Amino acid sequence: MLDPSFSLALTASESLPRFTLGSVFTAWSLEPLPLVITVWVAGLYLVGVAAMRRRGDHWPVGRTLAFVVAGMGSFYVATSSGLGTYDLTLLSVHMVQHMVLSMLVPLALALGAPITLALRTLPPRPRRWLLAVLHSRVATVLSFPPLTLLLYVVSPWALYFSGWYAASLHSTFVHEMMHVHLVLVGTLFFWPLMGIDPLPGRVGYPFRVLLTVLTLPFHAFLGVAIMGQENLIGGSWYPDLHDGPMGAWLPDPHADQHLAGGILWGSGDLIGLVFFGVLFTQWVRSSMKEAAREDRRLDLLEARAARAAAQSATPPVDSGLDG
Repeated sequence: MLDPSFSLALTASESLPRFTLGSVFTAWSLEPLPLVITVWVAGLYLVGVAAMRRRGDHWPVGRTLAFVVAGMGSFYVATSSGLGTYDLTLLSVHMVQHMVLSMLVPLALALGAPITLALRTLPPRPRRWLLAVLHSRVATVLSFPPLTLLLYVVSPWALYFSGWYAASLHSTFVHEMMHVHLVLVGTLFFWPLMGIDPLPGRVGYPFRVLLTVLTLPFHAFLGVAIMGQENLIGGSWYPDLHDGPMGAWLPDPHADQHLAGGILWGSGDLIGLVFFGVLFTQWVRSSMKEAAREDRRLDLLEARAARAAAQSATPPVDSGLDG
C-alpha cells in the first residue's frame, strides 16, 4: 500500500491540462470523503424536511435551498470540481477554494437553520441529547463571540505562515482535514452571528454588526501579507511542479502567489460585505417586527383603558323601586 503522502504527491505531479475557467466545471474528481459528507449531511437535512411536511408543518423552501444547494453544494463543488482537482497545482485556485469553504459554505449552512430543524423533528431522546449539548459548557465556550472571532482571524495566518499548509500538500489526511477545518472554523464564527438557530453564543444585532466590521480588514491584511511574501508558501512544492509535464503552462509561482493574495483580499471583502448586508437586513426586519409587536401591545392597552373608562362613565341603571 502506498504511503498517503506519496500518493498525494503522485497525484499532484500528474499531467493536468492548462487551467481555465472552464476547468472548474469540467475537471471533476470523485473524492470519497467530500462525497460521503455531502450525501449524509444533505440527506439527513432532507429527511428532516420530509418529516415536517408529513405532519403538515411548514418549513421555508429558502432554508432548504440555502443548506442543501448553496451550502453542501458549494462544499462539494469546492472539494471535487476543478477547484479540488487543481488546488494542489495552483495556489490561486486553492485560495478560491479556501474562501468558499471558510465563508460561503458556513453562511449558507447557517441560513438553513439545521439545529432548529433537528429540534422540531428528532425523537424525544435524541432531542434531549441535542438540547444537553447546546446547553453544555463546551458549546457555550465554543460559541463565545470574541473566541470565535480570534479563531477565525488567527487560523488562516497559522495555515499560511507555518508548516501546516506545506504538510497539507504532502499528506492526503492533512489535506482533507484542512478542508473540514476551514468549514468548522467558519461555522463557529458565522453561525451565532446569523442568530437563526438557538445557539448559546447569540448576541444582539449591534454586537453582531461590530464583529462583522472587525473581520473586513483582516482579509485585506492577510492578502497583502501573502502578496508581499518573498518566500513561497508551500516551500518547493510549486517550483518542483515546473520540472514535470505541467511546466509548459504553469505560471511563475511568485506571480501565482501574488494573485492568490489578491483573491483572498478581494473576495474576503466582497463576501464580508454581502454578509454585512444580510445581517443589516435581519436587524431591520427584527426591529420592524418588534415595533409591530409594541404597537399591538399599546393598542391593546388603549382598548382596555377605553373599555374601562366607558364602563366607569355609564350611569347606574335605575331599578324603578323606591327605597
